[in-house]
Amino acid sequence: MIIEPTPLPGAVLIRPERLGDERGHFARTYCRRELAAAGLDFEVAQASVSFNRRRGTLRGMHFQAEPHPEIKLVRCTRGALFDVIIDLRPESPTFRRWFGAELTEENGDALYVPAGFAHGFITLADETEVSYFISAFYEPALARAVRWDDPAFGIAWPLAPVVMSDRDRSVADFRPDASR
Repeated sequence: MIIEPTPLPGAVLIRPERLGDERGHFARTYCRRELAAAGLDFEVAQASVSFNRRRGTLRGMHFQAEPHPEIKLVRCTRGALFDVIIDLRPESPTFRRWFGAELTEENGDALYVPAGFAHGFITLADETEVSYFISAFYEPALARAVRWDDPAFGIAWPLAPVVMSDRDRSVADFRPDASR
């Protein structure tokens, strides 16, 4: 695995080191020891899959509040997406900044999303599937969201959404004191 920092402290891109031959290739996509050596403490509590039928499907920007914030490792296993994170840690020098990366089945990249970050994506292809490894058990009472198009963040999405949930469409404007 190649672990590359992003402009947001604690968030990294994980690129597979593919070993190939006439059969195809093999690549490690998760290694707790390598992540720990890079200063990332991540143990998996749950794994989930999101299947998205249409290009332009937007999901996000979601996070789980204290006392059980989630760390996520997100990878596209089919299709393509633009994956976005927002730093919502008030003490962070990059508070309210966002980072986006294209994750595809071809590049095999994964985005490590630290606790205290909102996460979401828009699909760039029909039939896109996303795999999540998650560090904490889902607690519905702690589920939170910030609006995908909130001017407080200024995310430059590569296309306009055509499909999204009513929940994601109705998120209120960002208020720092209400995000936790």
